[in-house]
Amino acid sequence: MHKRFLFAGTAAATLLAGCQATKSTTATPAAATVEMLGTTAVPASEFAYVYRKNNSADPAFGTKASVQEYLDLYTNFKLKVLAAEQRGLDTTQAFRRELEGYKQQLAQPYLTEKSVTDQLVREAYDRMSQEISASHILVRLMPDAAPKDTLAAYQKVMALRQRIAGGEDFNQVARQASEDPSARENGGKLGYFTAMQMVYPFESAAYATPAGQVSQPVRTRFGYHLIKVNDVRQAQGEIKVAHLMIRATPGMPAADSVTARKKVDELYNRLTKRGENWEKLVTQFSEDAGSAANGGELPAFGTGRMIPSFEEAAFKLQKPGDLAPPVQTPYGWHIIRLIEKQPVPSFEAMEPTLKSKVSKDSRSELNRAAFLKRVRQENQFLEIPAAKLYAFGKADTALVAGRLKYTFTPGEGLKPAQAKANGGKMILFTIMGQPYFVSDFLTFAQQNQRPRPGTDPAFAMQQLYDQYVDQSLTEFEKANLETKYEDYRMLVKEYRDGILLFQLMDEKVWSKAIEDTVGLQQFFAANQANYQWEPRVQATVLSAASPELRTRAQQQLKTGRFPVRQGVPASVSFAANTADVEPAGRASLEELAGRLAADKALTLTITGRTKRGEPASLAGRRNASIVKFLTTLGVPAEQLQTATGKPAAADAQLSLSSTNPVALEESLNTQNPLAVQVQQRSFQKGDNKAVDQFLTSAPGTYTTEVDGRFYTIIIDKQLPAGPKALSEARGQATSDYQNYLEKQWIEQLRTQYPVNINQSEVDKLVTK
Repeated sequence: MHKRFLFAGTAAATLLAGCQATKSTTATPAAATVEMLGTTAVPASEFAYVYRKNNSADPAFGTKASVQEYLDLYTNFKLKVLAAEQRGLDTTQAFRRELEGYKQQLAQPYLTEKSVTDQLVREAYDRMSQEISASHILVRLMPDAAPKDTLAAYQKVMALRQRIAGGEDFNQVARQASEDPSARENGGKLGYFTAMQMVYPFESAAYATPAGQVSQPVRTRFGYHLIKVNDVRQAQGEIKVAHLMIRATPGMPAADSVTARKKVDELYNRLTKRGENWEKLVTQFSEDAGSAANGGELPAFGTGRMIPSFEEAAFKLQKPGDLAPPVQTPYGWHIIRLIEKQPVPSFEAMEPTLKSKVSKDSRSELNRAAFLKRVRQENQFLEIPAAKLYAFGKADTALVAGRLKYTFTPGEGLKPAQAKANGGKMILFTIMGQPYFVSDFLTFAQQNQRPRPGTDPAFAMQQLYDQYVDQSLTEFEKANLETKYEDYRMLVKEYRDGILLFQLMDEKVWSKAIEDTVGLQQFFAANQANYQWEPRVQATVLSAASPELRTRAQQQLKTGRFPVRQGVPASVSFAANTADVEPAGRASLEELAGRLAADKALTLTITGRTKRGEPASLAGRRNASIVKFLTTLGVPAEQLQTATGKPAAADAQLSLSSTNPVALEESLNTQNPLAVQVQQRSFQKGDNKAVDQFLTSAPGTYTTEVDGRFYTIIIDKQLPAGPKALSEARGQATSDYQNYLEKQWIEQLRTQYPVNINQSEVDKLVTK
């Protein structure tokens, strides 16, 4: 079973991440072959490629033994793929859909400009050495705004810049005129930020503007911005802190707000003046449920990722363990404790992350533009001006309204002598000589149009034309990647064969080994000598984080029953002077009944009680009422216990216990999930370091310490060496049976498709 999942995780990179794949074809006389599988040739170039790719780092690379060993593996792989092809598995819709999905992913690195990506990644890293504090003014503008709207927005933002140049305060102008709603409150102030936190054009303009100056208008997808750089400082890197939070929201009553402030001040005094334990106070009092159980620890963060007041207080801390006085945010009051400061990592450490971010960031548009420029030249894009003019002549007010309708008429726009060419279609442009027609573009325009009120029809058509050209160039490049790039072609082959191989291996080996129970039993019996127990002990192993916890756990373990506190209703209410359970109590008991029925290790204890003045016998009747209710729902009577308690509220107290040691772990691990662990099973040498010390000891209780953990070992009995049952060795036996089935299958394939090696081609790879 393990082998199956190991292979499934790398199905597309089969045969040690290297066997390649297109459908095997009979070699032409001119193509050198490394071997023949029946009548099917394996190209020598294909084997040479995968051998070099997957073995070049091996010290034995190029030796005769290395080449021969890999050829054996590769031959077995190709035989399995050949069998899958003979079964037609490469013709199914599911196969084609899966392969196409992989091809889309594999194509992405080839549809970018690596040099541009590398430049953008380095630029982003270099900028991360500085942090900029800036303010901005925004004049909103749609990304595809018409020229007249663009001009109006530009004139407006320039007028605002002239006001600032004339002496008006930038932040005051932002409050009055910026179309960023937050500017009314913050005067356009953005605080500190660094690379990758703003859209790329904004970031570039900010980094290019000296401190104290205002940029020229900069266009982003939001509109035009004016940026004033207030300050530039060295990057602070990232910081990791913990916090203790007392919730206080802006809209809460004044009295509650005062109480919250008093509470946080008292906690700060207890931490700083009395030296009380941080983790203890956080666990008891912090109202941030997401971090309280972990000592208040928060994920590391850098500039611009936290609320400014919190971030400012955190970065002022100098040494691990330092505490910041209470600081207020919209969430409440925080006491912040420094854990560590982390400088900006090296370029090598950040490069993979930055590449991923650059691919998703707005700066990827630069990469896209460079890519389209390159493929336009490489693929000989040729535009037909007259045809473009004809197509643009279809643009009218209907296009602006998003209601353009187009129906192709053969020969439209063509002279009679040209009408028969290309089925009567007019060529708009060509890519490597392949024609793209006016009719197809106009159909695209009809399908992708949208209302653009006030836009010039020619401008709307130009935008659709640009989209169509970019899409056509990209699709053409994508369709020709296999002929253009050997690495891509071989990678697609690798994924193709991996998918085929996975399907047939699942049928012939993995699923068969699991479903063929008779065959597995016969294999297990024939190989019983491989499945033997060494001497073992039946034992209970209690592991604790401290001697005190070990003692406490051991004492509770002796009782054999452990309290279960989660999900247990504290009580069940009754109508006054009756044994009738209230409706809310019935719902709780129904939920509890399902839990008891599902877990036979549980026992419910019901303690009936009465109010003062009610007859004492009523407590017993209430117990009986609950017992009857639960047994009616299918709970066995042996899982129920009853008792009576002193007069109090008119209800019955409920408590749940279990014989399962997991309940003991849960009760002791509320603060630390690894505080106590309990195992009850058989152990042989190597299963547990602590038990290994007592494998030959007589039954009894032993204590030891191993790797900082404190153990109690309770040995119940010695178990002699002997054969395992299939149920005890199923995982190993199933894996071995899979190997056996695969070996048999390969022998069958080698008989069906005789293997003939072309040794002279093999020897060309031997270089040592």
